[in-house]
Amino acid sequence: MIRALVRRRTLVIALAALGATSLAACTAAGPGDDGGRPRSSAAADPAARPELRRFYEQRLTWRPCGDFRCAALTVPMDYARPGDGRTFVLPVAKAATAAADQRIGSLVYNPGGPGERGVQALKDGLADELGKGVRERFDIVSFDPRGVGESKPALTCRTKDADDQTGGTGSTESTDSTENTESTESTDEGSPAPLYPRSDAERAAVLAGARETAESCAKASGPLLRHVGTRDAARDLDVLRAALGERQLTYVGWSYGTSLGTSYAEQFPRRVRAMVLDGAVDPSLDWRQRVIGQSKGFRDAVEEYARSCAATVGDGCPGATPEEIRALIDRLLQRTQRESLPVKDSAEGLDAEGFVAALSLSMYTPEAQWQGLSEALRAADAGDGTKLAALATEDESSDGQDGQDDQEEQPGPDDGTTDASDEPADSDGSGASAVPEDNSEAALTAINCLDVPHPRDERAYWDALPAADRAAGVYGTSSVAGELVCKDWPAGPERPHRVHADGVAPVLVVGTAGDPATPYAEAVSLARQFPGGMLLSFDAPGHTGYGRDACVDRKVEAYLISLTKVRPGTTCTP
Repeated sequence: MIRALVRRRTLVIALAALGATSLAACTAAGPGDDGGRPRSSAAADPAARPELRRFYEQRLTWRPCGDFRCAALTVPMDYARPGDGRTFVLPVAKAATAAADQRIGSLVYNPGGPGERGVQALKDGLADELGKGVRERFDIVSFDPRGVGESKPALTCRTKDADDQTGGTGSTESTDSTENTESTESTDEGSPAPLYPRSDAERAAVLAGARETAESCAKASGPLLRHVGTRDAARDLDVLRAALGERQLTYVGWSYGTSLGTSYAEQFPRRVRAMVLDGAVDPSLDWRQRVIGQSKGFRDAVEEYARSCAATVGDGCPGATPEEIRALIDRLLQRTQRESLPVKDSAEGLDAEGFVAALSLSMYTPEAQWQGLSEALRAADAGDGTKLAALATEDESSDGQDGQDDQEEQPGPDDGTTDASDEPADSDGSGASAVPEDNSEAALTAINCLDVPHPRDERAYWDALPAADRAAGVYGTSSVAGELVCKDWPAGPERPHRVHADGVAPVLVVGTAGDPATPYAEAVSLARQFPGGMLLSFDAPGHTGYGRDACVDRKVEAYLISLTKVRPGTTCTP
């Protein structure tokens, strides 16, 4: 199931560093405060600047790329200095409607992240999730955001020096694509990293690992790190709208894509035709609120798995009762905190961090994932952690994807713009960086850390551990520790704030009652913050609703096609 793979990866990462638009409590305005953010205003249209004209006047030159059409979009690296010659060149792809006589326009979507490649998601079949009616009425378009995927330049936390030292394989990208970015360094050689660092030694090890990650990212991608935030990506989205020849934007964003959409609506409120935000991120929450809320969501989702496994999986459950399943999970958690489970072809095995990752990653689409999780838990209970390790690293081959589209040449810029985007990611010509084929983990770290200023004092993280433990156990404590990677990151302009999008068209927010990554309460809050905002509730477990349920699909598609409003209190039940 393509949606299960693409959306699951995206959406775990989406709030993996927890809070694409939040701010550390030590510097933030409180929830509901404006935090110094100016109200949106058509009179202050950032696209009206003459020096941006050459970007807004470009037109995309489409070329065949497999079953799709591809192009390249050039955007300024620094919107404060758009004439300095530095640019990003972003790959764009579209699935054109086969019913040209019924075409309304282009629909742009973001599959999540931050760090997910929109072009690859389109090629992997995510357009099919949008429904036949939408595909007939719109060209479906997506792009790789600045610094992500095939963007030139692209982010990396890996240096060529590291590649040389490891015989060309390089270090892994420095974040963990689970619900946190905690280093996997151990306090003692051979012992798993703690999920709740309590002692001075444990905390020093976690802090050192986080600092090493941040330093490697700075060394490999330093000049890019201040230019990959969501506010600038939303401005790129408006350049894309213009290059597509659209007067207004029709947009669908999942998870992190809701942050991108919200930022667009705040900066360009009158350019929104229709906007669906599914798996919502509430911009009024600070970093600590987001960490604890999401971590509790994961813990609750695992509890729901224990309660509802039989109804979803049947006889394949790893226990006959919810109590047996809970006992098995607790037993494996305790075991992996003492020693790693054996994993085929791995010297390290599966530790507690990997075990929690496997559980969390399996909570996004229960109907597609709980069967595999049940089999993996049975095998782990018998002493083999191989299947759980595959879930923790998303090493799956059941989607039938052969990766052939990855080998296609991406088109270069088509507008004659001179840029520095073909230089290495450090943009100084030194060749210090080594961008991997998949840089989603580096992008996750870089974008979240820039979007979310964090406390500079490590004590703020240690102070948050007890509350996280009470609310969510190891899901909370490991996530708080994972936030340390952002402690010394460059700060961006965002602050916790309520949405300011005066004049925006009615925005549709989709909230799933049992969503682990973006708790339902955030969807309720975000819908209320938009003027004329609408909430569509999906009473089910799992992350996001559009593409998973026929009722949700009908409501969303009627809105996208005909701008049909969703009535207050509308709820879909599978």
